[in-house]
Amino acid sequence: MTRHASPSPQSSASRRPALRLAALLLGAGALHFAAPKYFDAIVPRQLPGDARTYTYASGAAELAVGASLLAPRTRRLGGTLAAALFVAVFPANVQMAVDWVRNPKLGTAQKAIALGRLPIQIPLVTEALRARR
Repeated sequence: MTRHASPSPQSSASRRPALRLAALLLGAGALHFAAPKYFDAIVPRQLPGDARTYTYASGAAELAVGASLLAPRTRRLGGTLAAALFVAVFPANVQMAVDWVRNPKLGTAQKAIALGRLPIQIPLVTEALRARR
């Protein structure tokens, strides 16, 4: 009879947030390649070079980090990288909010959504840190 070690409470506690974040990051990463124009538009204009390069680089980073969260062996690193990634993309979210708020063609609801996305980075970082455990 083969005995299987039961998962530690820590690995169980990190599994759910890791899987949620992996799904989010893998989906978002894929979208960077499927619909890059949307992401190009929110790359902060102060960055040097072509916006598409940043779109593809951030998409590749999201795919890699999402994949690292799936495997228990790389989950701790993946959680750390996910937290860093969410902080790193915050300027793009700010750029999007500024652009949307200033756009007279967009309605109040769209502007509220753009602004409402900004504080969502906090629970994303918190969830990433939970996935590290």
